[in-house]
Amino acid sequence: MSSSKSNSSRGTDRTVYSEFGNHDNPEALKRAVPDLPPNQQNLRVEATRSGRKGKTVTIIRGFQAKPETLTDLLKQLKTLCGAGGTVKDNEIEIQGDHRQKIVPFLVQLGYKAKASGG
Repeated sequence: MSSSKSNSSRGTDRTVYSEFGNHDNPEALKRAVPDLPPNQQNLRVEATRSGRKGKTVTIIRGFQAKPETLTDLLKQLKTLCGAGGTVKDNEIEIQGDHRQKIVPFLVQLGYKAKASGG
């Protein structure tokens, strides 16, 4: 009276309901990120201290590009400014107030960039 059967005969997937279909292909569920050319992107360059314990950072917003593109641009900007930086939520953050250097550099690369804020 052995009533226990192994899951291998039935398959291991015991999903009863799935709203978005098959999860075997995670690439199908990713959102497509538009990688627009620089001349079609409107960027805002802003220096802020809010939420950073008094430290000033320069934030560049408005990117519509792939993470690889942002990482390459971040490296160039860090070299230009001689400061650290990171990519967060499709924005680039550079340590310090470097708006005067960054805006002309982005315009030279073909981006539509404007300084924002005080």
